[in-house]
Amino acid sequence: MKYLIVIEETATGYSAYSPDVPGCVATGGTRDEVEAQMKDAISFHRDGLKEEGLSLPEPRTSSSYVEVPV
Repeated sequence: MKYLIVIEETATGYSAYSPDVPGCVATGGTRDEVEAQMKDAISFHRDGLKEEGLSLPEPRTSSSYVEVPV
């Protein structure tokens, strides 16, 4: 499954979250690192949900850019 993650630059690196997986967040020093950490975080979250007899939410969020005249 593919989940949208939102990556934000911080004063010390990057942070990320997925709108479809509430409470699942990650941080990293680089974009590549935060993406890898987020992949691990979603997998870990999924495993925890499975242990509780629950399923990971289906991905539903999408993204798009809009151009705004300056």
